[in-house]
Amino acid sequence: MGDFRRHRIGGSVTTIAVMADIHGNSWALDAVLADIKRRAITTIINLGDHVYGPINPAATIQRVMSTPMINISGNEDRCLFLPENEAGNFSSYHFTRSQLNTEQLAWLETLPQIALVGDIFCCHGTPESDTTYMLETVRQNGVSLTSTTRIQEFLQGITQPVIVCGHTHIPRTVWLPDGRLMLNPGSVGLPAYDDDQPYPHVMEAGSPHAR
Repeated sequence: MGDFRRHRIGGSVTTIAVMADIHGNSWALDAVLADIKRRAITTIINLGDHVYGPINPAATIQRVMSTPMINISGNEDRCLFLPENEAGNFSSYHFTRSQLNTEQLAWLETLPQIALVGDIFCCHGTPESDTTYMLETVRQNGVSLTSTTRIQEFLQGITQPVIVCGHTHIPRTVWLPDGRLMLNPGSVGLPAYDDDQPYPHVMEAGSPHAR
């Protein structure tokens, strides 16, 4: 299952597949890539967090690097290159790094944090931060859709009519009052997780499907 949008690039309408947050789940990635192939889609945008996690990082990065797509970095791609005491989950950090070779690590380290694909703006979290939720807000009493005002604050200086982001693993489409479309495709490989910042919370897509 993928998230697909028809969009105009260079004067022609094309169908684009958008994915994010694979987190080393090569089997889920295989399912998404098979669906993309079945639909004969050739433009793929990948919004980061490729391999971090205790599943199958080596096979995942092999598939990503051998498949033509536009890739950007996610926060947990970047954390592979932080000092160990800043990396968060030590077990996933050490396991993931141990599974990747020098070439694969170098490829991850050089990924950009944002990209423009025609008139689509691509980021992992927000344009300025790969650790900030753009479409969801966490409060002490739960998680809710971010207000339109706050979303527009995140997008100051961004003029593209379509903005795609990941990070929260929640599939969501938001139309802004000015007509712009925002899209989070959800997660390929991790449909739910918990976190303790800024408050303890759970993010869950509500289904096990690879998105």
